[in-house]
Amino acid sequence: MKPEVSKTLKAGWRRVKFGDVVQLAKGRSQDPLADGFDRYVGLEHLEPGDLRIRSWGNVADGVTFTNVFQPGQVLFGKRRAYQRKVAVADFSGVCSGDIYVLETKDAQLLLPELLPFICQTDAFFDHAVGTSAGSLSPRTNWTSLADFEFSLPPIAEQKYAAQVLGAFEEQVESVKEAIEALRKVKAAFVERLVATTSKSRPIVALTEVCLRVTDGTHQPPAFTQQGVPFFLVKTISSGFVDWTCTNFVSRQTFEELTRRVKPKRGDVLYTAVGATYGVALMVDFDETFVFQRHIAHIIPNPQKIVGRYIEEFLNSRLGKRLSDQSAVGSAQPTVTLKSLSNFKLPLPTIDEQRAFVEEIEKITAAFSTLGGRLRSSLELRAKALNGMLA
Repeated sequence: MKPEVSKTLKAGWRRVKFGDVVQLAKGRSQDPLADGFDRYVGLEHLEPGDLRIRSWGNVADGVTFTNVFQPGQVLFGKRRAYQRKVAVADFSGVCSGDIYVLETKDAQLLLPELLPFICQTDAFFDHAVGTSAGSLSPRTNWTSLADFEFSLPPIAEQKYAAQVLGAFEEQVESVKEAIEALRKVKAAFVERLVATTSKSRPIVALTEVCLRVTDGTHQPPAFTQQGVPFFLVKTISSGFVDWTCTNFVSRQTFEELTRRVKPKRGDVLYTAVGATYGVALMVDFDETFVFQRHIAHIIPNPQKIVGRYIEEFLNSRLGKRLSDQSAVGSAQPTVTLKSLSNFKLPLPTIDEQRAFVEEIEKITAAFSTLGGRLRSSLELRAKALNGMLA
């Protein structure tokens, strides 16, 4: 049953069905390369909540997609609609059959510039998700989407809404660009240090500057509903601790599992097994936790090296290259403790490392500030989006 909609509309507004003002683009190409299309877009190239297409594939590498899209048209991911994948094309190409190419039927009824924002509203996504079928890979369909009802303002108000929402989009984009620029600054700063060798920066094996390189518990513990967090690879695979992706063990189990050694502030965790191997994270918190054996535990010798330097080295291009060269197995790539222990890294003096950490912490603080600004901008955009087009 459809939810009841208030019959009270603003002056000049009217209720319409999505299919009355929007249509599927009909462009097709059986030979995209011959037809002049050199880029293709799959669902993996669309980022949730991001109207820009930031990555794509090359048609010359081989593709079976035939749906054509042109600049200005809207791409909507119909599979797993809860991922909220909507983008506006700024180049021409072909796309996956799991992506609908949308365009307005008449620009005098619905401005093309407003269409992507309508597709980003909570109401539209709720409808798309609610009409999706399938358990493993739910998909919505055009008949269902076309039946979506919404309130359409007159053209003058559409123009105003498009301008305001476009300004919010530009604000979000500017913060994202600042974050990306800062990420490049940090990467260059780290690379400059770890790639520099001299008589004062000898090359050493990780095991030479650490008290221990071990891993998490090999015992399958009994999990509980609450208690001490039990870290999995996915808990830290994004480069930060995702406290929502943990299991729990009892305090007694924790004490039993950490008889060998307890992780503490300044130690470094490293994802050693699985598709997301090679991610390092220094423990910079005091909460008690334990972790699985697929995570390596690196304990620095404080007289020789600091944990933050190990973290940044392992996450640098050189560190990633060492991880890739050392990983064995295809189904479940693994960097063994022996290989990890023998990773070679340049060793600045302790004073140089501490100065390095100070600069990294400044950059981290800047990331935090920009991250807060981005969250605020996204919240304001969402509020404006759902408020103006409700």
